[in-house]
Order: sequence, then structure tokens, then C-alpha cells
Amino acid sequence: MDFTPTEAQLDLARLTGEVCGKLVTADRLRELDTAGGAGTNTERFDETLWSSLAETGVLAAALPESVGGSDLGPLEQTAILRELGKHVAAVPYLWSIVVGAGALARFGDAAQQDRAARAGAGSIILTAALAEERNWEPTQPTTTAVETDGGWRLTGAKTTVPFAERAERILVPATASGATAVFLVDPAAATVTAQQVVDRSPEFAVEFTDTPAELVGGVADGAEILDWILARAWLGLSALQLGTVERALELVAEYARERTQFGKAVGSFQAVAQRLADAYIDVQGLRLTVTKAAWLLSENLPAAEAVHTAKFWAADAGHRVAHTVVHVHGGVGIDRDHIVHNYFTAAKHNEFALGTGTDHLRALGALLAT
Repeated sequence: MDFTPTEAQLDLARLTGEVCGKLVTADRLRELDTAGGAGTNTERFDETLWSSLAETGVLAAALPESVGGSDLGPLEQTAILRELGKHVAAVPYLWSIVVGAGALARFGDAAQQDRAARAGAGSIILTAALAEERNWEPTQPTTTAVETDGGWRLTGAKTTVPFAERAERILVPATASGATAVFLVDPAAATVTAQQVVDRSPEFAVEFTDTPAELVGGVADGAEILDWILARAWLGLSALQLGTVERALELVAEYARERTQFGKAVGSFQAVAQRLADAYIDVQGLRLTVTKAAWLLSENLPAAEAVHTAKFWAADAGHRVAHTVVHVHGGVGIDRDHIVHNYFTAAKHNEFALGTGTDHLRALGALLAT
């Protein structure tokens, strides 16, 4: 394995970082938190940043050439996601580009590939509905699909669907005659209800009641398509978490050097130094597992075990680092107006989205047993 970053990775990371650095300030994050708070009618979505990422070519860069991209892949997308995580950017790059446009570009028909191209240009947003209430097996959706003379119809419900209200189409896994298939659904034809999550990201419950749907690929390809989507969604969340905890660790290290008690920097106290050292090791472990999984996917090698390992590290280590950052900052760490609070809630959101340690270990055990 060669983990040396490619030139494209470095260039895209630098460009994404420059765009985010200019537009994502602490004041801007506070403004977005207020806009996306409980009781408001607006989403926590940075439209200015999204437009800039589209104009600079970041959105389309890693998509296939057939839909207007540069035919890059998971390594380059991971580099972009890592930078977005470092800035806790309120944009749906993972869901609209990596998962949505990526899946349609690879498996969709001509019309669906056109949607992928439009998503890459930033003119529409796509998303995916992967979670169901009390269903811990994402590869076996309880949402059902029935084929009728008028086309496919879906019945069921999904939870925590990112940007569902703003999306033009939602990718929806469902069970059709005992097999898994993936469909495109217009959210206007479903019931979309806002949910409140820990970092105020725009996520929604979506209910389908005999809702018209458009098949992606074929029913026989559904399991392969869903595996492709889940691998990239989990890796993408892990990459976002990596960027988030990397920057959070930098912030707490700066604070520990500057904050003094009893005439000494708090970072010189043994207990604080030990927690920061543990956090450093956790971040390094997460970086290694994310890089390995992205490299395997980019080389079209079996990557399921590596993706689940990265997923475990992102949730488990992310939890520890997030709490270390808050604890070392003390009272400042729980001040909603302080930038550290954004990193804590972003890390908790990613942790919850990725699942519990038990889920990860069960999935890894199943993979190792096959």
C-alpha cells in the first residue's frame, strides 16, 4: 500500500481549505446555528460556500468525466471531506456529490446521469435515505417497493435524511419482492418532517405512502448498488470526523499552551498532558484507517472490512477526542458561542450517525466470519 497523497489530493485539499478559510468564520457558524435552530423556518445550509465550491470546481472534481468531472475517486473525495470537516462546513458534499451524484453516474441511466452532472455543477442537490427507525441492518430495508402498471411505488419511512427538504431527488433503498433495490424519489411526493439533531444539521424524517419512485439500475443490481452507497457514506462520514477531530485537537492544544492555572500552562499538568496524548493517538489511528479504506476503494480492492474499521474508529475515537476537547477547555467548552462547541456537536453528530461500537464490532465479526 502506498499512502503518499496524490497531487490531486493535495491540490483539492488546498483549494477546499482556501475556500472554506475565507468563508467559514466563527461569526458565520454562529449565524448558521441561529438560522438552523429550533423553531426557525430555514436550514443550516451555507449557500455561499456551496456556490463557491461549485464555481471553483471542487464539487465536480472527483466525479467521472461522463458527468463533467475529472474522473478522480475516493482518495480525492476523502481529502475534500477532511477539509470540510476541519471547518465544520454546513454543506452536503458527502450526500449530494459522493453518494448521490456518484451512484447515479455509475449505475444510472442517461437521465439519471444528467442529474449527477447537474449536482456536480451545484445546480441541484441530491441526498440518500439510509436509516430506518429500529432497523440496524441497512442492507435489509423495511421500506417496500411494488411494481405497478404506472411504475414503482414505495411504502415505508426513513429517518435523519440529510437536506431532504432541499433535495431534488432522494436515493431510497427498499425491498422489492424479497430483493434489495435502490430508487429515486421526488421529496415533494413524500411526507417530509424536520428533525432536530445535535449539531442542528438539516435532517428529516421522510414517509412514503404509495409514493412514485424511479428504479436505479435494475432490481438484480440493487444489493451491489446499496453496498457501493453504504461504503462511501460510511467512509465519507469517517473522513468528515477525521477533519473535525484533527482541527479540534489543534484548538485544544493551543488552549492548553496558553491557558494558565497556578502560574503554569494547563498543558503541563500530567492529567491534561495524558488526555491530549491519548487524543493524538486516537486521531492518528483514525487517519490511518480512513486512508487505508479510501486507498482500497480507489484501487477497486475488497474494502468492506477496512471501511467498517474506519467507521469504528471514527465513532469510538471521535467520542473520546470530542470529550477531551470540551473537558480541557472547561466552562468555555460548553459555551455555545465558542467555536469549540461547534466541533464538539459536529463530532457527536458523526458519532451518532456512524452507530455504536457494538454495531461496528458485530459488522466486523460478520465480515471476518465469511
